[in-house]
Amino acid sequence: MEKLRPVQMFDLEYFFELSPDLLCIAGFDGFFKKINPAVSQTLGFSTEELFSRPINTFVHPEDQEMTRQKRQNIKNNVPLLNFENRYLSKAGEIVWLSWTSMPIKRDKVVFAIAKDITYKKRLEELWRVSAILGSSSLPKGQTPEEIDPSTPNQYWLKAFEQAVRKNVGLTDLTLNVLSSELAVSERVLFRRVQALSGLTPNRLVRAIRLQMAWDAINTGKYRTVSEISAIAGFKTPAYFSKTFQEIYGVNALDLLKS
Repeated sequence: MEKLRPVQMFDLEYFFELSPDLLCIAGFDGFFKKINPAVSQTLGFSTEELFSRPINTFVHPEDQEMTRQKRQNIKNNVPLLNFENRYLSKAGEIVWLSWTSMPIKRDKVVFAIAKDITYKKRLEELWRVSAILGSSSLPKGQTPEEIDPSTPNQYWLKAFEQAVRKNVGLTDLTLNVLSSELAVSERVLFRRVQALSGLTPNRLVRAIRLQMAWDAINTGKYRTVSEISAIAGFKTPAYFSKTFQEIYGVNALDLLKS
């Protein structure tokens, strides 16, 4: 009988250092004990900065209490699976992370791995808006939820979209202009948009303009970012490019060249 070969030992430090996911070891005291480069790269803080403060101080203020409660459960030997919360990067931007964490009570530490799901969360916002507006201007392979376009609310939101498109030349599209177009007060406009879409009017305007940009790119008629920026009503090509990249996760210029 052939003898079984001994199991080869591997240096897992390479895996720890090279993993694109955020890997960390945290103490029961609430401080990072070890992190891989992805943590610093994602949040924008140096390793020294991340070690110097309690972990919860990097969490978005609205998610700190929820995160504290989950961390307490971990200390009570309850594993954390697919827990989503928001962090704030050093630049002040929101970073969505999905965590899986396992406690090691003997050593009073937590082994945790997180995936950056910011892009997914931003797309979900556009999916929701697209579903509300009945738009088909989503990346290929993505389908918004089925909606009933015959309801009064859908008609009203469609009128809002038409007002945005009609005034696309106004880079500073104010609530005053939109409320005049829709024959309602600014206060009613704000409340209705937020109630129906879950977004502020300004964010809804931005989403509609991004959809206009995506549609324009898909026609294949345009070759420059400046053209798309003007068509969609953004203040500058630079601002448009940055916003488009943040929401769709792809460079507009790359799409125009493809």
